[in-house]
Amino acid sequence: MSGRIFQNVVLQIKDATDRVVGVIDGEGTVISCSDLGLIGRKWPEYVEPINRADNSIVTIDGRTFRALAGWGSRFDYAVFTVGDDEVGRSVCSMASVALNGAKSYYEEKHDRGSFIKNIISDNIMLSDIYMRAKELHVAPEVARGVFVIRQPAGGDAGIMDVVQGLFPDRQNDFILNVGDNDVALIHQLPETGSEREIQRVASLLEETLRVGGENHVVIGIGTVSQHLRELAKSYKEARIAIEVGKVFDTEKYVISYESLGIGRLIYQLPTTLCEMFLVEVFKKNPIDSLDQETLFTIHKFFENNLNVSETARKLFVHRNTLVYRLEKIKKLTGLDLREFDDAITFKVALMVKKYLTSRGIDA
Repeated sequence: MSGRIFQNVVLQIKDATDRVVGVIDGEGTVISCSDLGLIGRKWPEYVEPINRADNSIVTIDGRTFRALAGWGSRFDYAVFTVGDDEVGRSVCSMASVALNGAKSYYEEKHDRGSFIKNIISDNIMLSDIYMRAKELHVAPEVARGVFVIRQPAGGDAGIMDVVQGLFPDRQNDFILNVGDNDVALIHQLPETGSEREIQRVASLLEETLRVGGENHVVIGIGTVSQHLRELAKSYKEARIAIEVGKVFDTEKYVISYESLGIGRLIYQLPTTLCEMFLVEVFKKNPIDSLDQETLFTIHKFFENNLNVSETARKLFVHRNTLVYRLEKIKKLTGLDLREFDDAITFKVALMVKKYLTSRGIDA
């Protein structure tokens, strides 16, 4: 943050008090002061006492300090006044109110987190991204992973704090509240081993956010973004991964957009087209004519890669019993699941049916 923002406020405060008022940064350097001669002074010895004060007033060497509001456990900026008496404490308190207001206003317009949030929300023109990135010292061309963490409605409001604790690097990582139930993590990836890092982060999030041994969140992962302008696309992919996963991968808690396969295509089809497809595939009898035992057999057959012997073993039935069931399915639907093309058609039809059901359509 530019010291000019604070200096404008400090000079206004100077007109109301004879006390010297200023601001130091997180390293103890005076970046703004009503006594211009103090600007640039370095007081690193004051940093730890101010951090230990936990946003309360602290007096050191005849000066009164108070940290300005910030995100982390360590202060970014602190206001100070010369003097450790009651007047000095009062001036310091009033100055902190005014400077916190200036800081909040500046961050609302220029904060790095707001900048990233505008990018993923498509609220900034592409032509402005590079210029704003330069102003805020955000590297535009580095690999970043985008994770969306979704909790159930009315879930724990502390998820944001937990994720911030896991990724405290505010220079390279961004944790953002997006909507009522979503938290977005934009994580800078290493130059090599990006895929390994994405899997590591996903596992860390899943394990940490488990409550009582149970998962209460779903994590969607977009494709790797190589440039800031690609973040919006990756963010949308992460959200789509969650939505598609709810339909086709209900037992998974971490879902990558790249692993969605044909489910991603089905999810984007018009429902009318899906209904027409089911009618065309099941000309003899609708899919609902198959009982639960038959559907279970079909799922097991697909799980075992259309291998009759292995499926029979897993179902604890004789091979001939399974062959009989497959013949029965062929008679009902006109599709022989032992034939690769028919098996693909049937598999897609089951997924389309599942998708329509999720949309409340009885096809």
